[in-house]
Amino acid sequence: ANMIYKNLLSVLFSTASLLIFCSASSLDRENEVKLIMQRMEYDVLAFRDEMERAYTARCDTPTLTECSENNFNDCSSTYPNQQCMKADELVVSSCGDGESCNGLWDKTQSTVRIPANLAQAMQDNPSDPEVVESVCYSRLAEEYMVEKYNNGNQMYFGSSTGTFRIIPARHSKVCGVYDPRRRPWFVAASSGPKDVVLVIDVSGSMDDFGRMGLAKEAAITIVDTLTVADRVAIVTFSDGASQVGGYSGLIRATSENKDTLIQAIKGLQANGSTNFYDAFNTAFNALDQTIRSESTSGCNIAVLFMTDGKITEGPGVGEGTAEDAVTNLVNERTEQLATNFNQKTTIFTFSLGQQADHTVTKRLACSTNGIWTPVDDFSDDLVAAMSSYYKLYALGLGEGSNKDFTAWVEPYRFHTAGKMGTSVSTPVYDRSVSPPLFLGAVAVDTYMDAIEEILGEDASSSTMLDRFVVLSTARCPKIELTECELDALRFFGGGEEATCGACNTTGYVGIVPEKCPFQSDLPNNLWDNTDMEGNRYEDRACCESGGVVPSDSCPATLSNSKLSMSEETDNTGLIVGITAAAVIFVLALLIFLWKKKSSQATTKTGMDKIGPGAEIFFLKSLVARGCGGGRG
Repeated sequence: ANMIYKNLLSVLFSTASLLIFCSASSLDRENEVKLIMQRMEYDVLAFRDEMERAYTARCDTPTLTECSENNFNDCSSTYPNQQCMKADELVVSSCGDGESCNGLWDKTQSTVRIPANLAQAMQDNPSDPEVVESVCYSRLAEEYMVEKYNNGNQMYFGSSTGTFRIIPARHSKVCGVYDPRRRPWFVAASSGPKDVVLVIDVSGSMDDFGRMGLAKEAAITIVDTLTVADRVAIVTFSDGASQVGGYSGLIRATSENKDTLIQAIKGLQANGSTNFYDAFNTAFNALDQTIRSESTSGCNIAVLFMTDGKITEGPGVGEGTAEDAVTNLVNERTEQLATNFNQKTTIFTFSLGQQADHTVTKRLACSTNGIWTPVDDFSDDLVAAMSSYYKLYALGLGEGSNKDFTAWVEPYRFHTAGKMGTSVSTPVYDRSVSPPLFLGAVAVDTYMDAIEEILGEDASSSTMLDRFVVLSTARCPKIELTECELDALRFFGGGEEATCGACNTTGYVGIVPEKCPFQSDLPNNLWDNTDMEGNRYEDRACCESGGVVPSDSCPATLSNSKLSMSEETDNTGLIVGITAAAVIFVLALLIFLWKKKSSQATTKTGMDKIGPGAEIFFLKSLVARGCGGGRG
């Protein structure tokens, strides 16, 4: 008995020691990861400072004249120092396996991407002066980007005008579609954590002029730009209203949840009348339930209301008081959220289509301190039309306690390399005006390999996700706008007709940027060369290992190797499957026989089986399961 007692004490003591060791080891690993992330945050804030310095020289004559024919286009330019990537740096699967064929890049240059709808001039040049300016002043930060670029962690700047500059320079697979303002890293940096409720009109008239398609595109764009720091719900309405997906409150905007909502949006169909009252009531009920269950982001609330028509259903219809009933409801419920939960709600209303009735939606916005924006049928720049949404929150991140706010996005698979990575971003401002003028966002990428190795966790695990949720939570942007500043935001999103008459000016300092005095100095042609214009991606970007020019053979080689790999995988999978089944059967039989024998032995000898080596066996089993770190 004494021997058994001593052995038990030894097991307990050894287990406690191991747990203490594991706890300390886990803390060390967490601190190591924390240092990596702090270094990235430091890098992105320094990058921001450089871009803000560059902006101060945006109107200088040298900035504009030297910008002429001195930039590289992501789809049409040959880069001066391009080389074939090494397999240990990056593998572009569209070109090959990285060993024999890969993609071209240039680590000594940045490249510029501009959405096709903004590049309508000759040779894909932009004609909007603000777009041209953003390309030119961001070029001043290129030397800094080249100096700081290392270890394959690409750096980039997305402007509020829609331009994008990135290092290293490489070709885009699809031309003219990338808009940074649609990306989660940009919206997260410009708006911080938030609760978002999309309220979508699905009445019968939404089938006219493609408005249902426009609403779906808008909703999908907004959902897609949210991050794990946000909460989201979608409410649709016609005769009545309901929440999409069967939810009763807001849900965290994880990749999985966003995909579910996007699929639901794609399936929406138009039918019935138009009930504004039920729509807003359902939206506020979802918010109320979310806050009471403590599932909220705890920050500002945005209700984005999209419709094309007048109220035809609900309280006050036929009595001339329907608009008043909706306005009173919205004011009452927003006041309740502010009083009971200290959360500010802003109503953003969007009139979809040229034939849409603007009266109700504009009045609703003006009478609730909200923002109304008209959106034309088949709008070619939907993001710009809806930009007041994130620009409002950007005003609260430019100063005070959130001055150095950084946002992390949930780990995701990088499109080009196919590897898991993440991005940290931060907003960029002109801080010479008050409130600071939002210019865009900068970001730095990193692969998740090192973090996964240190922590012994997969990038897509729930514990990894929780880390990024905490990292992306800032003190909530405090929105305190004067009537003039609020009217300026309305002007920014929808022009003069969107304002509520609170100010007798269009010179909205801090909201709308001042124009450079010498517009004639703006370059007509930004591009150094357009040698690759019109070529396929493979003909522009794919190269043989060690080469510096595109190679026609690499995509063809890739196709053959992919086919062989696919056939080999099919055969290998069959063999592995049969082998695995046999192994599992044998193991199951052995375990059954061992348990049977063990049971008989225990019956005979009882507790005397806990011998001198028991604690060693127990500790080994714990070590085999590990302290949670490493890949082995």
